Amino acid sequence: MMSTSRVENPAGGVSGKAIRHESAPLHVTGRAHYADDIPLPAGALHVAIGQSEVAHGRLRELDLSLVRAAPGVVAVLTAADVPGENNYGAVLKDDPIFAFDAVQHVGQPLFAVVATSMDAARRALRLARVDIDVLPAILDIREALARESFVLPTVRLERGDAEVALGAAPFCLEGSFSLGGQEHFYLEANVAVALPQDDGSLVIHSSTQNPTEVQHVVAHALGVPAHEVGIQCRRLGGAFGGKESQPALFAAIAAIAARRLGRAVKLRLDRDADMTMTGKRHDFEADYRVGFDAGGRILALDVMLASRCGYSADLSGPVNDRAMFHLDNCYFLDNVRIVSHRCKTHTVSNTAFRGFGGPQGMMVIEVVIDAIARRLGCDPLAVRQRNFYGIGTRDVTHYQMRVEDNIIADLVSRLALSSDYQARRAAIARSNAASSLVKRGIALTPVKFGISFTATHFNQAGALVHVYADGSVLLNHGGLEMGQGLHTKVAQVVADEFGLPLSAIRISATDTAKVPNTAATAASSGTDLNGKAAQAAARIIRGRMQDFLAGKYAADRAAVRFTQGEVHIGETHLPFAEAARQSWFARVSLSSTGFYATPKIHYDPKSMIGRPFYYFAYGAAVSEVAIDTLTGEHRLLRVDILHDAGRSLNPAIDIGQVEGGFLQGVGWLTCEELWWDREGRLKTHAPSTYKIPAVSDWPEVAHVKLLERADNREDTIFRAKAVGEPPLMLAMSVFHALREAVSAAVGDGEAGARAAARLMAPATPEAVLRALGALDGAGLS
Repeated sequence: MMSTSRVENPAGGVSGKAIRHESAPLHVTGRAHYADDIPLPAGALHVAIGQSEVAHGRLRELDLSLVRAAPGVVAVLTAADVPGENNYGAVLKDDPIFAFDAVQHVGQPLFAVVATSMDAARRALRLARVDIDVLPAILDIREALARESFVLPTVRLERGDAEVALGAAPFCLEGSFSLGGQEHFYLEANVAVALPQDDGSLVIHSSTQNPTEVQHVVAHALGVPAHEVGIQCRRLGGAFGGKESQPALFAAIAAIAARRLGRAVKLRLDRDADMTMTGKRHDFEADYRVGFDAGGRILALDVMLASRCGYSADLSGPVNDRAMFHLDNCYFLDNVRIVSHRCKTHTVSNTAFRGFGGPQGMMVIEVVIDAIARRLGCDPLAVRQRNFYGIGTRDVTHYQMRVEDNIIADLVSRLALSSDYQARRAAIARSNAASSLVKRGIALTPVKFGISFTATHFNQAGALVHVYADGSVLLNHGGLEMGQGLHTKVAQVVADEFGLPLSAIRISATDTAKVPNTAATAASSGTDLNGKAAQAAARIIRGRMQDFLAGKYAADRAAVRFTQGEVHIGETHLPFAEAARQSWFARVSLSSTGFYATPKIHYDPKSMIGRPFYYFAYGAAVSEVAIDTLTGEHRLLRVDILHDAGRSLNPAIDIGQVEGGFLQGVGWLTCEELWWDREGRLKTHAPSTYKIPAVSDWPEVAHVKLLERADNREDTIFRAKAVGEPPLMLAMSVFHALREAVSAAVGDGEAGARAAARLMAPATPEAVLRALGALDGAGLS
């Protein structure tokens, strides 16, 4: 069952309506063009990348003579062939395009083969003779901590005096939690097509969330100014953060080859190479001490967070910062100390993933809340509600941002009532008492997620709007369409500004030659930023038309209104196309750029104090699960979700994002397991060995609703809220429902609490059996 909010904007336009994705017909008919579908010119070449098979070592010799002599090979590239900077690091210059002296993870690029076909390039790779002096490799977080191996300095954030408050607390607990990573598993693997132009410049079609960063990396690699490199992308076949920083590597290699040979070059990874060479969601280890009172209210919290960053920094700094910011989730933390270690390991560099560290921080505090509830023998929901931020009191975060838009208590109360949470919890207890093999669990968890890039300067966007003399409109903005419906929403905004139907608006490919200096489409900010920028451009053009038409028809400017495909000038009504034609004939400019920068945000990255977020998005979910105590297998039986999307711009798309984000989170926490062997080789590198959720994993009963009458208190586009990342964290309810089921299987009291605490994420069947003690007892752990 699905229920959506259908709030329309005040002008009665298309914003607020449930409208299908603008590319939906192309998607379902297979006619949507991606980078891999671009027709190549005659003589185009193909690239394959030679990878290290060693996790850590010194590169002693790279003999490529047989590779160069292989059939179809046109060129072979190494670090010596990079004309500019041999680096694609997102923040630090610690990511070589090609390794040249040392290798630091299995899959690291050593060389590239350029050949007349992809098959010829891949066959030639096998002929390379690589001599590497193998060195000891650090492969996991605990080993990195023991050896103080970090890619970035440790960061601390404190408020109050956690140590003193812990000593004074009536109750104290300590524990540890392990949280796995996650493969992005976008449907479209990384692709780059580099096309030399007649003036020596390059146009690159890149499957990227961040065209400007790709432009800069390629320009630096070639040693040319940015204006000689144009990046285009019409759509991505999924990204989820995995195409924010790392596609620059593949674009740079294709560009180096194209520049050197003067021919079109295409680089497309197969699934195994993509999974081996690209980073994942950061896995975390957490140790905590918590002090609390008899009601479960947290009085003090001391947390150590440590993440596996991989061999380089990539985006690990801001990812771990956001984990620290979101450690509170919906809870007021008075005396708190957070220590964040960014661990260096000899594995591929982990990177952005939907939620960008926020989910990891939120999972840790939810584990702490769960532990408190089990220690006190009470419903975890009661402990959660006891610790919620207040309104006018207990409303300042540990990074000193006031929570001004708090709706979580009311939202959770509504969901608990509509989902019949208390009655179902009692019924599940009765069912568990009657069943020895199948145990059920239920949990309700909340979400509070900050919206904005934590790096303040990224919170900006540009757009370009053209109105043609026939009344049609062309829109371009700096955001990327990844399937999330961004283009549809921004087109709705522009259509409403001109009072036009959505069919009158066409969106062209994202292009650094049209909108420069764009931020990545990330941080759930795509619609907030690009919608406002496009609105600004449309309003400039509309204002010019109003001035001209008011003068021509001797009317007040305020009397010129754009609605339902017409322009009303007092008593005169013109079709929009006629108004556009008259404006063009009178030499009125019908083209404009628009720009937007998010207001109010600021913070000191050294002290981590300030207002890093413009606003918060809220939500909550109730999940019910069942486990088979003999096999550890489990099923999600039912989910009830109530999510805050503000005044939704498009409820159909937003519901889709809530459902998709939730299920992706379920995958992260229950079945998606990354596993490296002792040599640092990723063994879960293909669909055959890595399990993502399928349609059969969706529960038979699902009630997914958007919170109604919930306008954003901040001045976002039509008062909407971001809905890309926040829903993923709704899946925390599934993990904690599994903990309830595990506890019920072992028994009430301390035994059940210990079993629940043993369940780590992802909660695979093996992990469930381990928590139950079955694997340990059978000697299979």
